[in-house]
Amino acid sequence: MVVGVTGSFGSGKTTVAKMFAELGAYVIDADTIAHSLMMPGKEVYKGIVRHFGNRILRRNRKIHREKLAEVVFKEKPKLRLLNRLVHPEVIERINEIIMAKGKKGIIVIDAALLVETGFYKKIDRLIVVRCDRNKQVERVFSAKGKTKKEIQQRIRMQAPLKKKLARADFIIDNSASITKTRVQVERIWKQLRGVV
Repeated sequence: MVVGVTGSFGSGKTTVAKMFAELGAYVIDADTIAHSLMMPGKEVYKGIVRHFGNRILRRNRKIHREKLAEVVFKEKPKLRLLNRLVHPEVIERINEIIMAKGKKGIIVIDAALLVETGFYKKIDRLIVVRCDRNKQVERVFSAKGKTKKEIQQRIRMQAPLKKKLARADFIIDNSASITKTRVQVERIWKQLRGVV
């Protein structure tokens, strides 16, 4: 069974995915795949540099992801361009991993843009992690050192949460304590195990 875990920026989807990993799920992290595809020499890297120029590179020629984010999160067309360069390759790699695993057990895909890319249609269950907006902003602010304005801007650039919630098979509210989130994860895990 393939299960997607998604949510808005800073909602805690990766924390939830890690909890599923602790319970025995095999987790595919879309961000990790995207980062590996952005390494020098890769086709995705070449496409990004071709379109966004050397200003988004570090001295060692690796992509400075924060500088790239500053560029794309200011203008939607640039974000759409970046997504067109990266997402097809990420999805292809995820599909390869799923095929190699043979859908044995429960595979969890941790990805922010499962709904935006339409990939949610190809999975068995979709879990959306939601969080109180103020708490979401506070968590990102303390963890990643971004300004509150930058965080709000990134949240606005993603699909509205209600669009994701409308497609969810399960919803996890990550607004309270980590213990309460874990209880919800364990309940869903039992339900998923009952289906496999």
